[in-house]
Amino acid sequence: MAWIKYEIVTSTEAEDIVASVLFDHGITSVEIKDKVPVPPEELDGVFTEILPDEPEDDGVACVTFYIDEDAPDKDELMANVAQAVNELKEDYPAYSFEFSEGRLDNDDWAHNWKKHWHTIQINDLFIKPSWEDVTPEMEGKKVLSLDPGTAFGTGGHETTRLCITGIQKYLKPGDSVLDIGCGSGILTIVAKMYGAGTCLGTDLDKMAIIASEENYRENAEGDKGDVSFVRGNIVTDEAFKAECGFEKYDIVLANILPEVLVPLSESVDKHMKPGAYLIYSGILLEKEDQVKKAVEKNDRLDIIETLYDGEWMAIVSRKKGNDI
Repeated sequence: MAWIKYEIVTSTEAEDIVASVLFDHGITSVEIKDKVPVPPEELDGVFTEILPDEPEDDGVACVTFYIDEDAPDKDELMANVAQAVNELKEDYPAYSFEFSEGRLDNDDWAHNWKKHWHTIQINDLFIKPSWEDVTPEMEGKKVLSLDPGTAFGTGGHETTRLCITGIQKYLKPGDSVLDIGCGSGILTIVAKMYGAGTCLGTDLDKMAIIASEENYRENAEGDKGDVSFVRGNIVTDEAFKAECGFEKYDIVLANILPEVLVPLSESVDKHMKPGAYLIYSGILLEKEDQVKKAVEKNDRLDIIETLYDGEWMAIVSRKKGNDI
């Protein structure tokens, strides 16, 4: 399998505009490269004396994203993106928006990040790459072997750690779990390791579903209950919402963008049993108030805890009703 790599070269002032256009078309994995210096307030706690010399800001930004070469809707999607970017030229004549594309094999992708990821520990849980061995330190502990492939989620990111901390605190044996935006399947697998019963992982990305299924098979030990991963949009697709089930889950996990968490808050409680827990992550501190207001607007949910890790935070809420 291969990926088409698309780059849009523009100005630093327009990079967020381009990223917003991509997001509007369902492209949420976007990389932005520029030479804008890091603001001093963001260097708090960083050893600034060993930071490398950075090139002078030239006002140029490169926005990069990837699409599966075999995706059936690739041509239509890119035609729509190209049209939207061309329209930006009319609205923002001072900026340039230039496309280029290339091809990236999965093997190349994997090689680039495998050398940077090693085993991590979150309380009594070890998360290790599938290509590393179990060490004596891990013996007798919970060990998750993971190969995320091209899907998001290795456990090293603060947002994933926050969700795992929530699972470790709130999940009870036999709980039913809904993992919205499952990525590599890591949160679903962790939930199973801590005793969950029925688990359903959902994602918009076909590759995320494939990665989740493979990672679950790698870590499944005997009969671990009903676990499945399905592709669909639980925010806007009413048929898919019904397929996932209503008032069915003891814990709902959502480690995704605030732009998704906010609209999700309107109806996510419909999938939860009375007294069920909802763990939201993927939230930068600057977006905390926005997501909190969305959760508070749903009068069927009560925020019971907020968790923090670096520049990121998570919100734990509970559906009103009988205790679980």
